[in-house]
Amino acid sequence: MNKKTVFIQGAISSEFIAQSIAKHQSKHTIGAHNIFLGQVRADKIDGNIVTAIEYSAYEEMADEAMAIIREKAFAQFDLVCMHIYHSLGIVKTGDICLFVFVSATRRKQVYEATETIVNWIKTDVPIFGKEIVENNTFTWKKNT
Repeated sequence: MNKKTVFIQGAISSEFIAQSIAKHQSKHTIGAHNIFLGQVRADKIDGNIVTAIEYSAYEEMADEAMAIIREKAFAQFDLVCMHIYHSLGIVKTGDICLFVFVSATRRKQVYEATETIVNWIKTDVPIFGKEIVENNTFTWKKNT
């Protein structure tokens, strides 16, 4: 059972995502992978467009919450691997800020697990997003 959570400064690059996928090709008990990529949207707030989100976290508390999520996920789903990567710092619109990567012997498990894990991250992990808009003001993001 391989499990990992990592905070990454800034955006999560497509190269990093591709390398993560490539590393799993040698694991021959895996029959299915599923990924979720969270991307910063250019939402409109009070007439101003979001240009970036600055993510911060209580890292010790966030690590503890992620460990609980890992335990619940492996207990509930028949997973071989699970990796969660979340950005800290400034991530511009269009860039990736969350990368959830789950692997299992069969596809049904990865679909159900991915959605559940993403929902748990949104509700249970103390990661905060300051939405920065084009006039350089900000509002705190509410997870939905």
